[in-house]
Amino acid sequence: TCGTTKLLLAIPPILELANSLSLPVESVNYSRGSFIFPDAQPAPHRNFAEEVAVLNGYFGNLASGGEAYVIGDPAVPNRNWHVYSASQKSSEKKSKAVVTLEMCMTGLDKEKASVFFKKSEDYTAKEMTKLSGIDNILPSFEICDFDFDPCGYSMNAIDGQAFSTIHVTPEDGFSYASYEAMGFDTEAVDFESLIKRVLSCFGPTEFSVAITYDGEVQSWGENAAVKGYACENQVKQELPGGGCILYKCFSATDKELAYADKGMEYGSSSPKSTLHCWEDVMMEDECVMEKIVMGSSLVSSVIMA
Repeated sequence: TCGTTKLLLAIPPILELANSLSLPVESVNYSRGSFIFPDAQPAPHRNFAEEVAVLNGYFGNLASGGEAYVIGDPAVPNRNWHVYSASQKSSEKKSKAVVTLEMCMTGLDKEKASVFFKKSEDYTAKEMTKLSGIDNILPSFEICDFDFDPCGYSMNAIDGQAFSTIHVTPEDGFSYASYEAMGFDTEAVDFESLIKRVLSCFGPTEFSVAITYDGEVQSWGENAAVKGYACENQVKQELPGGGCILYKCFSATDKELAYADKGMEYGSSSPKSTLHCWEDVMMEDECVMEKIVMGSSLVSSVIMA
């Protein structure tokens, strides 16, 4: 998120609704990048250790127990990927693999970002969706979009059991966009083409991709290249109960992209400032042993009680 989050507060009503339908929890995955504004986050998101403690309170009793990972390049801690996973470890193979794609993009192209500023009272989210090209990312999806005043955009989209979501903060200096899609047919959707369509909407200088494979198919997007960007590191981490996560970080090699908005820095105390405080993030997680996978070397994370 470009600002603050309260996502874990949604767990109790979700579990209550599931219980009303007699649906027990089979597995849970929680993932996020490094917060751009960690000091601005409310409980229980003040640090990853706190998030893990809350998640273990709900899901630590599953057969696998809760496992947490901090994945990425130790030299670039502000681009780490945080993952919590727990599962009943069912021995039954899933009839169809489910793939989740998550992208975090920073340093958006200023012209592309300008689409997400309110130009007038009658300038709507639907116009932003069309002008940005978002409606062409997965054309079969039905989109419900929303614009913010004076700027910003979000949307949710569905196509059968598949969904996608986008959030955009276009302000120069800390511009950011996220894209997520899940449940789509990986045989019909080409990784490189999908990533290209997303990037064409935002033109970021840097972005990360996290692909979670829940099932047998675990190669979609693994060896793909992205034109105009260099893959700086790639990590693959097995998850409890089967499946795995692939995490890749990219930086622009194209000169025009490289000189786009690069003012935003991670670790700010509020959405209006851009001061580093990664030292605080490192101190927060003294109870987390990081195992980071970099290239072919394994780096995973284990949570200590």
